[in-house]
Amino acid sequence: MRDWDDAYANSAHIPGSDKMQALWAERAAAYRAGLKEFRPDIAYGAGERQKLDLILPDGDSKGLVVFVHGGYWMRFDKSAWTDLAEGARHHGWTVALPSYTLAPAARISDITAEITAAIAKAASLVSGPIRLAGHSAGGHLVTRMLCDDSRLESAVFNRIAGTLSISGLHDLRPLLKTKMNDTLRMTMEEASLESAALHLPRGHSPVTAWVGGSERPEFIRQSDLMANIWTGFDVPTHLVIDPGLNHFTVIDGLKEPSSPITARLIGLD
Repeated sequence: MRDWDDAYANSAHIPGSDKMQALWAERAAAYRAGLKEFRPDIAYGAGERQKLDLILPDGDSKGLVVFVHGGYWMRFDKSAWTDLAEGARHHGWTVALPSYTLAPAARISDITAEITAAIAKAASLVSGPIRLAGHSAGGHLVTRMLCDDSRLESAVFNRIAGTLSISGLHDLRPLLKTKMNDTLRMTMEEASLESAALHLPRGHSPVTAWVGGSERPEFIRQSDLMANIWTGFDVPTHLVIDPGLNHFTVIDGLKEPSSPITARLIGLD
């Protein structure tokens, strides 16, 4: 029988992963210190973690990028990822990074509702097209925004020009077999409801599933699943397997204005 805990155990298969959390926080703090236009802790709800940061470009904004962090819905907040905004910011986009309530204080369905509210708030502050991106659990959350049960108002939903799910999780049912579910507390009903791959798409904006070629096979399978299944519903989908990159290094290109992943995020390719 398959070891599902190992299938999702990224850190156990990446040397030096125990030092990465401190490094991410350090890099993000240094980046924030150098920003000219930074608006932190904008509330999108009443909860302690229901806040987002806005990173503004030097000139006029071309639109809004929303990046949703990962951590299996149980870890991290927006403060560790600020530097990932630089690729899009350099090209004139305003970037929003929301935090959200973590499990077990919130169920995954609650977190989906929080990200809906965060996107709506950011959209009220920034005009133009919207591009969504998320990593790991964040990849799940941004694809959930595109499903037939999406609660985004039409005025916001219709502005979404593209979505980039990086190492995203799109079928949550296997997680029921992991120890993580002691914290996530998902039932089969919730896991099915929260799986974008089990929904019809609400619209037809492009979706890219981007994953590192050196990731755990389960993440490659999940990305392939998302890119495959919505193609059947006339959504322009793409699968990109980025050679040699693991679950943590696959997002590094977002910091680089000239990287392929930044080009895909902001629609330059």
